[in-house]
Amino acid sequence: MTPTEPRTDSRADRFVRELAELRIPDPAATRSALWLRLGGTLMAAGLLLALSAYFVTHNTQNPLDQRDGLALGLGGIAATVVGAALFLRHSLTGFLRFWMARQSHDLAVLADRLCERDLNHDLTGTDTAPR
Repeated sequence: MTPTEPRTDSRADRFVRELAELRIPDPAATRSALWLRLGGTLMAAGLLLALSAYFVTHNTQNPLDQRDGLALGLGGIAATVVGAALFLRHSLTGFLRFWMARQSHDLAVLADRLCERDLNHDLTGTDTAPR
């Protein structure tokens, strides 16, 4: 298609076609979704582990059991932090990947508009300067 021919497809159709040409993986791919679910599960399991450790340490007078509960609680907190990091990383990756593709598409549309304006620009010098 030459720049002077009118476009027959809609803007959304062009965006989908250009996304396919860029070969950007789908954010809902199985591997990314697996890591996202693993992060959420690890967050929930870590919170449950820390909560159960609280009850273990407060329902006994034996110092050995209390120390085991403290170690269990620290493990739960660590699991929660790791799960939150995994969840945040993979949820933001999908969003930012789409955002970057959208920005690329919008810049291409802007470049097309500027090129069309330059092609239609009167070169005799009688029109005013663009603002």
